[in-house]
Amino acid sequence: MKRPLGMLSVNAVLLVASALTLFPLLWMLAVSLMSPGEASTFPPPLLPKDPTLANYRDLFAREGIGRHLANSLFVAVAVTLISLVFNVAAGYGFAKLRFKGRERIFQWLLAGLVIPSQVAMVPLFMLLKQLGLVNSYGGVIVPAMASIFGIFLVRQYALSVPDDLLEAARIDGASEFRIFCSVVVPVLKPVIVTLAIFTLLGSWNDFMWPLIVLADQRLYTLPVALASLAREHVQDNELMMAGSVLTTLPTLLVFIALQRYYLHGLMAGSVKG
Repeated sequence: MKRPLGMLSVNAVLLVASALTLFPLLWMLAVSLMSPGEASTFPPPLLPKDPTLANYRDLFAREGIGRHLANSLFVAVAVTLISLVFNVAAGYGFAKLRFKGRERIFQWLLAGLVIPSQVAMVPLFMLLKQLGLVNSYGGVIVPAMASIFGIFLVRQYALSVPDDLLEAARIDGASEFRIFCSVVVPVLKPVIVTLAIFTLLGSWNDFMWPLIVLADQRLYTLPVALASLAREHVQDNELMMAGSVLTTLPTLLVFIALQRYYLHGLMAGSVKG
């Protein structure tokens, strides 16, 4: 009798927590479908009286949000693809390849995790300025080409790859590049998808660095463009909520579609070497 009661209590708590988590998202969607000024009434309505897509039409037709949406998509996809190549290769190298100073270099990389990213923004900006990458997509993409966290995540997963599997491939005459592409990458698929989700979400939602490095409004990513738009339409709650939906929905759909690989990769990443 106690066990069903305990399960019922746990499920009730989880249900309440889920409702509290989902309510802001659902209300954001509801406000985006309201007429201008409707959300500013007191008390605020939970549902739109006459649902309309006018706010979304205004964002694309009048505010040109489509360009910024395309900018975010390009930057997020480019950062994700490029960083996967570097992070997966480096993570595998630290896990399975023997070279002088491997452990010491990895320890120094881990030490870098405790340094706040804001500390490095000024010297990074000065470096990119010397390279001529300020106010360009390169200034956003290049700093994200590899990450310590990504290397660490792949390394922890790659430690579970059997050494006998790699030795068998070497005995068969396969080159290290062939082993990496044909043997290692398929085995690392769960953690690669996990890292891709992390990177895609982080790049898509990144606000601070694109705001610093991009001066041309035509190059603005979606979060930066919405922040700039908010200053002009500070009272247009419905318009801003429509923009928030456009920012949130793509990443939410990606996460839902790939959550099985995401959870598998996180669990497998806990393997210790």
